[in-house]
Amino acid sequence: MFKHAGSFIALKVSYVVMRITVDRANFLKSLGRVQRVVERRNTIPILSNVLIDAKAEEIQLKTTDLDLEIMETTGAKVEKAGAITIPAHLIYEIVRKLSDNSGIMIEMNPQGNFVTITSSHSSFRLQCLPKRDFPELSTGDFSHSFKFEASGLKRLIEATQFAISTEETRYYLNGIYLHLLDDQRISKLCAVATDGHRLAKMEIEAPQGAQGMPGIIIPRKTVGELHKLLGEEIGKQVLIELSDSKIRFNIGSLVLTSKLIDGTFPEYQRVIPVDNEKRLVLNRAAFSISVDRVSTIATDRGRAVKLSVIPNHLTLSVSSPDSGTAEDQLLVEYKDTALEIGFNSRYLLDITSQLSGEDIVFMLADAGSPTLIRESETADALYVLMPMRV
Repeated sequence: MFKHAGSFIALKVSYVVMRITVDRANFLKSLGRVQRVVERRNTIPILSNVLIDAKAEEIQLKTTDLDLEIMETTGAKVEKAGAITIPAHLIYEIVRKLSDNSGIMIEMNPQGNFVTITSSHSSFRLQCLPKRDFPELSTGDFSHSFKFEASGLKRLIEATQFAISTEETRYYLNGIYLHLLDDQRISKLCAVATDGHRLAKMEIEAPQGAQGMPGIIIPRKTVGELHKLLGEEIGKQVLIELSDSKIRFNIGSLVLTSKLIDGTFPEYQRVIPVDNEKRLVLNRAAFSISVDRVSTIATDRGRAVKLSVIPNHLTLSVSSPDSGTAEDQLLVEYKDTALEIGFNSRYLLDITSQLSGEDIVFMLADAGSPTLIRESETADALYVLMPMRV
């Protein structure tokens, strides 16, 4: 009789396929990061899931959309190692609504088609899919690797991200072009984005190890996710590995891997004006407030704000066929001939929001030519804005 009882106990233990216990706060933080990659609507069910791989004293959480993959490692009590995939957004919402300071136990049934999530008095039973169905984003060999301060990388993104094109037909503009420039024997890492109406460029001294790297285009979605992650990791260093087709960011316990855009970025240097001689200097904060004020009456059909500049004086005006007119005036530094030029008000506000200095310098030519905007002639960031007809 005892032999039969012993056999029964052994059989029960073998039926525990996976059992882990995690801290709710840490688990929620990691889920919040990885679940953002998952699209809300997926025609491939496995792409809606997060892979939970438990081994030793940690678990790995991984999600992918086939172009972008994010993985984070967090601590856990692993009673029985194993791996399974669960709907990412669903488990995130469940964990988010559980009690604070609680432990969460996750168990997988022997057949591997259900997991049970238990915390305090709450219990959930969710359908799942096996690990073998989860796609891996194969990386191959990375030709270059270097470390970068998270704050510097975040600044590169913030200075250029807003100018990324959303026009899918010109797919090669749907990202940030990251490449090296040699400036007076100093190698610079340069980020550029443009949508054809505006161009943003930011450069920073290239880190050791970046020499010889190919010019790459990092996709818009990857840029957005990376920017969010960097905001949580200020003060840390990021290990960047790249090849001609993929890039990987190692940020603490998190690894983000992405395909690169397979295309040729245009020769953007050709659109950066070098002969604009009319110099307009104005207060950044006052100008931003003024543009925002007069554009209140602007509509989607008429976002243009007209800048009428004469020596030491600027008038901003908006005329809307649906709402009426608005006008504002500013004292400025300008010593050239009178000029009237129009710009998209939203584009102006996008640029001023990225600048931090007290003044902005506009280098103008005429009403139909692109304008160069920057904080000073030696600033690391510059912006080119095409005018609008007003």
